[in-house]
Amino acid sequence: MAQDTATRVPAVDVALDADVVVPARTRAVVLFAHGSGSSRLSPRNRTVAGRLHATGLATVLADLLTKEEEQIDAATAHLRFDIALLSRRLTAVVDWAVEQPELDGLPVGLCGASTGAAAALSTAASRPERVGAVVSRGGRPELAGNDLAEVRAPTLLLVGELDPQVAELNAAAAADLRAPHELRVVPGAGHLFAEPGALDRVAADAAGWFDTHLR
Repeated sequence: MAQDTATRVPAVDVALDADVVVPARTRAVVLFAHGSGSSRLSPRNRTVAGRLHATGLATVLADLLTKEEEQIDAATAHLRFDIALLSRRLTAVVDWAVEQPELDGLPVGLCGASTGAAAALSTAASRPERVGAVVSRGGRPELAGNDLAEVRAPTLLLVGELDPQVAELNAAAAADLRAPHELRVVPGAGHLFAEPGALDRVAADAAGWFDTHLR
């Protein structure tokens, strides 16, 4: 049976709400980075996380903004694009996770959506010895800027066929990645992968990528 725990993660000057799920016989842990007004309660993120649990991967879904900051961001849409802030906090979550007894010694992967994908890539660049794989779902990896060239973790970029602007941005980011990477276009899917079967395809691709690279 999986262990499901709600906790708070210290991240410099704030504490971040997080949900940690550790299945029996866990072999790796994946941390989620949300963006563009989303949160750890996002049904899309939880769908992907559920697929990972089924394949023996633990997950940490942490809000990278506090409740007060989320209220500010809802009005200004500013903090969701503060990649430096999001990355610092995600890095703090990575450092926290590897110190937890139930996660100690496990390979670490990052799964980012929207602007959270840029934060995931920047974190991977800053923790190359800890982050073993990255998956971006409908992400904005180009916002990681110069950090893209410093990423060493194998990176999977997933975009919807009906989301051409984001697909173009992902292609540009892929050109700057020096790590092993792949850009996959999900047929018939839009930005949120809300079409029948689209999110299941994303979850399966993410699980396969982590299964291959988190050893």
